[in-house]
Amino acid sequence: MLPSKAQIIELGPRDGLQNEKQTVPTEIKVDLIHRLVDAGVTKLETTSFVSPKWVPQMGDNTEVMNAIQRKPGVVYSVLVPNMKGYEAAVLTKPDEVTVFGAASEAFSQKNINCSIAESIERFAPVVEAALAAGMKVRAAMSCTVGCPYEGEIAPERVEYLAGLLKNIGVQQVAVADTIGVGTPLKVQRAIEATLKHFSVDQISGHFHDTYGQALANTLAAVQMGVWQHETSVAGLGGCPYAKGATGNVATEDVVYMLHGMGIDTGIDLDKLIDAGQMISDFLNRPSGSRVARALLTKRASAACA
Repeated sequence: MLPSKAQIIELGPRDGLQNEKQTVPTEIKVDLIHRLVDAGVTKLETTSFVSPKWVPQMGDNTEVMNAIQRKPGVVYSVLVPNMKGYEAAVLTKPDEVTVFGAASEAFSQKNINCSIAESIERFAPVVEAALAAGMKVRAAMSCTVGCPYEGEIAPERVEYLAGLLKNIGVQQVAVADTIGVGTPLKVQRAIEATLKHFSVDQISGHFHDTYGQALANTLAAVQMGVWQHETSVAGLGGCPYAKGATGNVATEDVVYMLHGMGIDTGIDLDKLIDAGQMISDFLNRPSGSRVARALLTKRASAACA
């Protein structure tokens, strides 16, 4: 049975922009966050507290968090890699912190320079501190179907990672196809493995569109009852440690699909498209959303009629 409602977890301001080579000013990031919230987004990743040496685009994390005008009922989340990042993040009072682990040992080494087991040891005190401070804790599970270094990932690896994250107190996990090689059945197997430790209400999908499968994979997750979906406005995003990975599934495309299925997201698609157009214009590129491009063309045609 399909869910009647869906929660969009917007990643554009963090995951969407982190890999951009041109500097995105703080005021543009803040404007994007405000536009997304005005469009009806009620949960979003605003920034990450990682070393600016490794991710310079997120070097203004404190400034972004201090500049946003928070709206009641909206969850403002930040990514933290370790206790040092958490200690900086907590000063800005996020509603949620996100940690991250990989189902691939090779990717874990490349991404955060440690094994999967060591990464869990690193995140355990972060999770404990965040929960004690009354914050929510989410984890991204990277490379759940494929890895740029190891190739295809077995569901057993996903189950192993999910169990480790559950044991340290993580409340919600994202099943992430980090390099976009997944297909619907592979994604469903990864979700089935995760369900051995987390309920469907504690799972979100996170799909990249490298091979054009992200929307199909989102639908496959929906058909399993998954109602939380991590997306990025205008399809922005990529991973600096996953060569060849392209953008996240576009928020506009997912919202359009869900609305067409009678699933309520609470999001105004027109306002969402405007937010995506703003950041696309700033980056001087067309939107990565097919829906946005089509509806903007329709708007322009109607204006000329």
